[in-house]
Amino acid sequence: MILRSPLSVFPRTLDEFQKWESVDGYKYEWNDGKIIRFGKLKKKHLFIIRKLQQLFFKTAAFSEGAALIMEQDVMLSGIQMRRPDLAYFSGAQIDHSAESETEPIPEFLIEVISPTDDAEKVEEKLAEYFNSTVKVVWHIYPENEVVYVYTARKTVRICTDLDVCSASPVMPDFEVTVKELLATGIKS
Repeated sequence: MILRSPLSVFPRTLDEFQKWESVDGYKYEWNDGKIIRFGKLKKKHLFIIRKLQQLFFKTAAFSEGAALIMEQDVMLSGIQMRRPDLAYFSGAQIDHSAESETEPIPEFLIEVISPTDDAEKVEEKLAEYFNSTVKVVWHIYPENEVVYVYTARKTVRICTDLDVCSASPVMPDFEVTVKELLATGIKS
């Protein structure tokens, strides 16, 4: 059952939150009793996500049953449910989740950062990701034409122009230059 609530009524528990559906067009996450609202997806972000999906369809992981899912609920712990812009789940994780009561945690996540995102909240999520079993996180800043590729919270490669962003070691064949990724022809 999905709860549809007026804007002024928000879920009070994680269980209520998981059954709740926002009707205002915003993305929401749950963090230890706090509901966090994020801005609406911009047109430029949609083009970037499509380009990433198209790139994913060419990987070996895709042919092995993996999925790169947009805004999938990801339970990082019993009190943290996040919705990254894109989350990679291996075929084995997806198959195992059908038989298990535990939710799979993706090893690779992508966040498209907008100018209105709070830097403190972005950093908080990054820490949560690496406190779980996430191995690679991309922070894409379309307005600045830069991608931060994290393989640990303190290990980051800053990519611009013709630098290659890679999802290695999770998916070594998922690579793209910043220029290719951000070439949309659209101004935000």
